[in-house]
Amino acid sequence: MRTLPHLPGCYRYFAADGTCLYVGKARDLKNRVSSYFRRTGLSPRIALMVAKIARLETTVTRSEAEALLLENNLIKTLRPRYNIKLRDDASYPYIRIGSEPFPRLSYFRGGVDKRSLFFGPYPSSSAARTAIELVQKAFLLRTCDEANFRNRTRPCLLGQIGRCSAPCCVRITEAEYALDCRRAEDFMLGRSREVLDELEARMWRASDAWEFEEAARLRDRIAALTQMRHQQAVETTGGDVDADVVAVAVREDAACINLAMVRGGRHLGDRAMFPKIDAREREAAPTRSELIEAFVGQHYSELPVPQLLIIEPVPEDPELPERVSSLLSELAHRRVPVVTEPQETRRRWLEMCVQGAQIALMRHLQQEGTQLARLKDLLEILGPGFEPASGDPMDFSVECFDISHTQGEATQASCVVFREGRMQSSLYRRFNITGIEPGDDYAAMKQALERRYAPVARGEAQLPSMVLIDGGRGQVEMARQVFDELGLDPTIIVGVAKGEGRKTGLETLVFPLIDGERRAPLTLGLMSKALMLTAEIRDEAHRFAITGMRAKRAKTRNTSKLEDFEGVGPKRRAKLLAHFGGMKQLKNASAEDIAQVQGISRTLAAKIYAQLHGQPLVSDPEAPNSQES
Repeated sequence: MRTLPHLPGCYRYFAADGTCLYVGKARDLKNRVSSYFRRTGLSPRIALMVAKIARLETTVTRSEAEALLLENNLIKTLRPRYNIKLRDDASYPYIRIGSEPFPRLSYFRGGVDKRSLFFGPYPSSSAARTAIELVQKAFLLRTCDEANFRNRTRPCLLGQIGRCSAPCCVRITEAEYALDCRRAEDFMLGRSREVLDELEARMWRASDAWEFEEAARLRDRIAALTQMRHQQAVETTGGDVDADVVAVAVREDAACINLAMVRGGRHLGDRAMFPKIDAREREAAPTRSELIEAFVGQHYSELPVPQLLIIEPVPEDPELPERVSSLLSELAHRRVPVVTEPQETRRRWLEMCVQGAQIALMRHLQQEGTQLARLKDLLEILGPGFEPASGDPMDFSVECFDISHTQGEATQASCVVFREGRMQSSLYRRFNITGIEPGDDYAAMKQALERRYAPVARGEAQLPSMVLIDGGRGQVEMARQVFDELGLDPTIIVGVAKGEGRKTGLETLVFPLIDGERRAPLTLGLMSKALMLTAEIRDEAHRFAITGMRAKRAKTRNTSKLEDFEGVGPKRRAKLLAHFGGMKQLKNASAEDIAQVQGISRTLAAKIYAQLHGQPLVSDPEAPNSQES
């Protein structure tokens, strides 16, 4: 520690066996690392970790903000035992107003750019979609995609019912549409009073001029905006536009971090997250200030920093607001105040957030208790050989496979993953099955298992606690053969054979033949918690396989339809699909529209139109002459 510099950076603690214990960041590496090794003042959690440290590594960065980004990357790659990791990895939704001549209002997830306008982030997809619906109703902005917008000749249903100004059919000028976009932007940024005053003045002017239909339309737009304010808002009185509110609830060795978002002066709702803490020791539970610091570090390293952060006061750590404010200010390159004792409206926001955290944690504990009971029941029924190495039932993992096709067409295999007591959709996989006889489910299952577990045989991945196969003895035997060929343990294979009438609750668990002996099948019964969990995982694999198969089948049919057309090669096919956006739009186009595509003559356009609609080609010798047709 004497050689450590007084510079910002990251530090990593390792145990004697090389396991990473903790990754942290520091404004001053020497002072921060030294603080772990003082004789007194350490919390039980930190003292327990320090007793296991055998090695230390550090990396110097140019600033604390860079150290934060590096810390998050290292947490994801090293998976340290004592770090607090948020389970909620889903991206946050935004509302986007595009940069086109007639900008599109849309729902958006992902990285933002500088060409378009983005509002958010929103705590949930439902909050964002509700806001889009109300903004469109109030400002009549289009929500259709570019392919539909470019190829419409009459207003869509939204245009016909007065929910869109129909710029696709030139029912509004570009300047007027831009003015509506500006009003929508003002409203989303919190300048709602000015927008409402302007619309109200226009409504009264239209009424005085006896233009009652226009006045009624403006009245409906005012009503939509007012509804949006009431549904989403507790209006600010302090002038801050964007603020986040963070509250923590801790109970029974579980924790909930609740984030409430205020954007444009409107309370958009909250989002509860439950941190993943890998430490097994009861004394290693993190403190409230550690939870808040971990959340701020991981959350704002990838999302915009608000103008204000409101957090619960932590009496045992009075320096927490200053530390958090310093970190956020460096990330945002501006001062970000952190308030722990808000007043008036802000105080109500914090009270709502605290209550939301407590309710979400109680619900989470109930669900975790139910899932834990199901896991314990399943492990007890399966017996030795299936328990996780840690002994914790929540570490039990399942990978379930299913095959789906339509009479041999578009065969796909699905693999869904169950870990930590819940389905992990980000780890799902689909396998396009090729080179087999159509309808051969055994060959399809063999190919999927070989592709999934070949990396495990090479030491590049790990086996789950159980491999679940949607099928009976034949499918299980195929899985056993694959595992034997790869040199893997086949005892973790379990099949789910459907019962009479394929009714849930009548399934049977089937086991593979091991050393000439096969374990007797298990019929668990309608009320079995273990069977309900197994059926839930199996049904999710079935759903995932069917949706993939249907998408592949539709794509195959659309592509082959164009490939069979006379005079349409790969280049023209690509140009047609790029111009119209898909087969549905192409089929709705006229021959004149098709002729607008580069490289498509009027004669070829007429042939394509005829083939799309099943009409005989003029060049066909068996077709009737032009006068008869």
